[in-house]
Amino acid sequence: MDMVTLTPQIPRIGQTVIGTGFGTTPGGKGANQAVAAARLGYAVHMVGNVGRDVYGPVLLDNLASAGVSTKAMEKVDGPSGLAPIFLSEAGENAIVVVPGANGKVDAASVDRHAELIRSAGMVLCQLEIPMETISHVLSLCAEAGVPVMLDPAPAAILPEAVWGQVAWFTPNETEAAFYLENSESPEEAAKHLLARGLKGVVLKRGGEGSYVAVAGGKAAWVAAFKVDVIDTVGAGDCFNGAFAVALLEGLDAWAAARFASAAAAISVSRRGAQASMPSRAEVEEFLAKHG
Repeated sequence: MDMVTLTPQIPRIGQTVIGTGFGTTPGGKGANQAVAAARLGYAVHMVGNVGRDVYGPVLLDNLASAGVSTKAMEKVDGPSGLAPIFLSEAGENAIVVVPGANGKVDAASVDRHAELIRSAGMVLCQLEIPMETISHVLSLCAEAGVPVMLDPAPAAILPEAVWGQVAWFTPNETEAAFYLENSESPEEAAKHLLARGLKGVVLKRGGEGSYVAVAGGKAAWVAAFKVDVIDTVGAGDCFNGAFAVALLEGLDAWAAARFASAAAAISVSRRGAQASMPSRAEVEEFLAKHG
């Protein structure tokens, strides 16, 4: 559950500022991406946990209302995942993620839903569940031939085997820097990341657009759409969900990134994470309007 504080500016260490508003809205990178894909009309299942607290039922109901199947969601003792968020008037955000029930998604949880995972067209993973669990999922998907899109957020050291098991690696600028020894251009960063065994890289660069590169093949920028930014929370997740849908529907990576950029552009013009995810009709209308 995202616990959002609106503030003129994100406070510095030791600084107190007066906020202008507060609200709670369902979030979490996995759920955000699931909702983004489901709103675009694709069949989506989510595997994960919620806690036996006041937020658990709300989170499950919200997923279901967006069209996400929650049959593989489990309830565990303790709190659900929580994310206190500061959101500035400029649209910038600072987030603290408290894993809660997400920290209890283990290999046994994955194995209980192994057949569902093996049947997927693509599996989207993030780093808000334990790394050991991510490694188990990637191994399962590699054995089954299911492509994995990994959003390395929050950035963390990855086991070496992971690099060769990921079809699409989708860091933002800060996350990409975590995996590189030196500050590099997006073009050089993509080359170095691909050299570690990845099949494809999408460097999400906000207003600059995205840089999309595939191993042994094409690499090119996909421009961002110019919109009035209200709230960037969940924009990267919206991009990932839409990018996955477009790929599964047969678009090449750069056309898929353009489709995903349109979805993300709509999302940043609205408040909330999952609440901002656009429908298929909205994305198609947006693309038609922008040529």
